[in-house]
Amino acid sequence: MTSQQGPLRGLKVIEIEGLGPAPFCGMMLADMGAEVISITRKSAKMARPHAISERGKRSIAVNLKSEAGVALVLRLCESADVLIEGFRPGVAERLGIGPEQCLTANPKLIYGRMTGWGQDGPLAQAAGHDLNYIALSGALHGMGHPDRPPRPPLNLVGDFGGGGMFLAFGILCAVYETSRSGKGQVIDVSMVEGSANLMHMMYAWMAEGRWQDERGVNLLDGAAYFYDSYETADGKFITIAALEPQFYALLRDKLGLSSAEFDDQHNRERWPALKQKVGEIVLTRSRDEWCELLETTDVCFAPVLSMREVLNHPHNRHRQSFYEEQGVLQPSPAPKFSRSAPARPAPPHFAGEDNIAVLAELGYNEDDINNLIATGVLV
Repeated sequence: MTSQQGPLRGLKVIEIEGLGPAPFCGMMLADMGAEVISITRKSAKMARPHAISERGKRSIAVNLKSEAGVALVLRLCESADVLIEGFRPGVAERLGIGPEQCLTANPKLIYGRMTGWGQDGPLAQAAGHDLNYIALSGALHGMGHPDRPPRPPLNLVGDFGGGGMFLAFGILCAVYETSRSGKGQVIDVSMVEGSANLMHMMYAWMAEGRWQDERGVNLLDGAAYFYDSYETADGKFITIAALEPQFYALLRDKLGLSSAEFDDQHNRERWPALKQKVGEIVLTRSRDEWCELLETTDVCFAPVLSMREVLNHPHNRHRQSFYEEQGVLQPSPAPKFSRSAPARPAPPHFAGEDNIAVLAELGYNEDDINNLIATGVLV
C-alpha cells in the first residue's frame, strides 16, 4: 500500500472506472490522502502521465462480467468506506455490484452514484452529456450573448461543478453521518440538480427582481461594461470586475473615465455604448501594460491567461497552484491546509498495475491470484 498523508488519510474508496465527474471525484479524494482503488475493465501495461484524474490512485483491472470478478469487488467492499460508480441506473445492479449487494457485504458502506439525470424520473435512462444537464437546470440559458444561442461553458458546470464536486461533498457528508449512525447509505447525485444549486444566487436575484430571465442583459453575464473581458492591443485579453462603488471609482481613475456619462454605473440602457468606449480604451495598450497599471490594485483585474501561461504567473508560482509531473502541466491539489497538508499526488498508475498487490492485501494467496489471471478475471 502506498504511504499517504492529508486530511482524508485512512479513508478507503473503491472507484468503478468511468468518465469525467466520477473519476474527478475520486481524484479529489485521493488528492486529500484517501486510498482510492480504481477498478478498470482492461489492463494496459503503459504509463499514462496525462491521465490527471487518475493521479494518486491505485489501479486493478477486473472482468466485472464474471462471477469471480463480482466476488472480488464485493470482497473489496467489505473493508472499504466508499464505493463510487457512474453507470446508467440499473447497470450496477445487473452486474451484481449494486447498492443491495454491496451494502450486504458491508452495511457501513457509502455507495456514491453519479449520473446526469438522477437515478429515477422520465429521463433517467436516456443518454446525455454535461450540456444537456445544464440546459435542464436553467444554467445554460444565461450563458452567452443575447442575440446568439447559449454558449457551452466547457463542461465545468455540469460534469465537474454540479457532478464530481457534489458527489465528493455528499460522500463526506455521509462519512460524517456514518461515524454517528454506524450505517451506510446510497448517494444519488444528479448533475441537473448540482448545476441548479450552483445557480442559487441567480434564482434568488430573479425572485427579488434583480435578475432578468434573459441572456446577456444582467450584471454578471457580460452585459455590464465594468464586468467583462476586453481585447488588448496585442490581441490578448484582460478581465475587469469593478462591481462595488469604491472599485468602480478606482477603475474610472485608472482608465480616465472622467466624463459624466460614467457617473451612473447601473444605468443599463447606457451599458452597450459605454462598453464600446471602454473597449476602445483597452485596445490602446498591451496586456502586459495593463497588468503593470492595474494588477495588485483594487480595480478587480486579472489578465486572461492561456492554459500554457498559468504556471509562470507570479501569483500562481508563489502559491504553487500548478506543477509539472513527467511533462504534464496540472493543477495542484486544493484547498490548502495549515496542518494536515496532503503530499503531491503520485503519478497515475497504468491500468491494472496494482492487481497483485491489492489482491494480496485482501488475503488472496499466490495460487488464487494466478488462477484469477488464468481464468481472465484479472484482465
